[in-house]
Amino acid sequence: MSMHFLFLLALPFLSTASASVVGRHVPHDDHSHRLEQRLPSATWYHHRDHPVHSLFRRDGDTDGVNYAPVGSSEWAAGYPPEPPTLPDVKSIPASWIAALNDAVSRKAIPDIPPSKLDSGGNPTYAGKDPNSPEICSSTYQCRIDGDIWDAPAGSIGLSFDDGPEAGSEKLIAYLKTVNQPVTHFLIGSNIRDNPDTFLKIFELGDGICVHTWTHPYMTTLTNEQVVAELGWTMQIIHNSTGGRVPKFWRPPYGDSDKRVTAIAKEVFGMTTIIWNQDTDDWSLTDSPPGTTAQKINSSMHTWLTGPKSPGLIILEHELSDQSVAAFMAAYPVMQQNNWNIMSLADLVGHNASYQNSDSNTSPVNGVDIVNAKNNSPPSSSSSIAAPSSASGSKPANSASSPASSSPSSPTQKPSSALAQWTIQPIALILATLSFLLLH
Repeated sequence: MSMHFLFLLALPFLSTASASVVGRHVPHDDHSHRLEQRLPSATWYHHRDHPVHSLFRRDGDTDGVNYAPVGSSEWAAGYPPEPPTLPDVKSIPASWIAALNDAVSRKAIPDIPPSKLDSGGNPTYAGKDPNSPEICSSTYQCRIDGDIWDAPAGSIGLSFDDGPEAGSEKLIAYLKTVNQPVTHFLIGSNIRDNPDTFLKIFELGDGICVHTWTHPYMTTLTNEQVVAELGWTMQIIHNSTGGRVPKFWRPPYGDSDKRVTAIAKEVFGMTTIIWNQDTDDWSLTDSPPGTTAQKINSSMHTWLTGPKSPGLIILEHELSDQSVAAFMAAYPVMQQNNWNIMSLADLVGHNASYQNSDSNTSPVNGVDIVNAKNNSPPSSSSSIAAPSSASGSKPANSASSPASSSPSSPTQKPSSALAQWTIQPIALILATLSFLLLH
């Protein structure tokens, strides 16, 4: 048998084996690639109405843990029971208290006594000025550094409070018809009591954020009670969404101060979001009503046709069909005035709604709610982080912790065993050729 004949005989096998190596995608995250044009934001993605979004939708991405089915008795038993009163601080998991104590010992939590409500429902601080730099009460429009009140110029960040509630079904149906993502600030006890509606919200793809467990005035609570209100709401969202940890929270009544905001950030890694316009739509169903659809329409028209700097974060609710109808009437006006309309969490979170996942369908880093702040979302096929420089430094929303500390995820590199099986056909062919040539 001639050497030329053996070479020709081996060619098809060499080509096939080489193709199996070249064609196989092996992640290589340890160096950067130069891009000819910088991507428009920290994360690139397709809107839900884009055909590519459905093509590459990653249904079922979770942290790999088998949680109790949402709505089951086993699932409900894991959270504070009815009625929706303040959670018992004695039932707070030890890891949450440890995180709180650590933050207090680092003096990361200001030593501010809980407030007391006056006859008008406003928090007071025992003779201290609520607008002082020490307290900075958001009820009195004091803005704490890092809290979010405004959208970027020209943008509207859409969000709805208090769900799942009576108006949620109407809102979900409308959002489907207009292909518009929004953010939902959900009450934890409402999730427990309305699991089917919660799942519809999640399956819609909308960002899910925290609006506490029982909707109290947060500044009136002790440190431990604040932890319970935030923690249980985060936990039910985490266990009901495949392990996702919310990135944002909104205080009921807009009631926060430096102490409460610090607990949310230092213990749970959440950023506080307030608003810069208020529809009062929550009072549409009061008796007598506190506002009317006509008043809301008039306010919306003023805001939407007025200056675009700063951008708008409008307080709206999914409490009733009436409050949702007010949004439905305003949405075409938003479009007609050429606003950049986005889900609020995506708009201010660089298209990442959660601390450990970009969206409801992207990969999830498996982590508990107190350690999520030390992690970043894994990369996914539908979101590409824009490099901050040619030197390969991490994007702005990446955690500083090394990759080796991150939990395993669907985006891990193939194991060495897989690489061996990929290369072995070439080695086998070459060994066979060597044997035949020598004999």
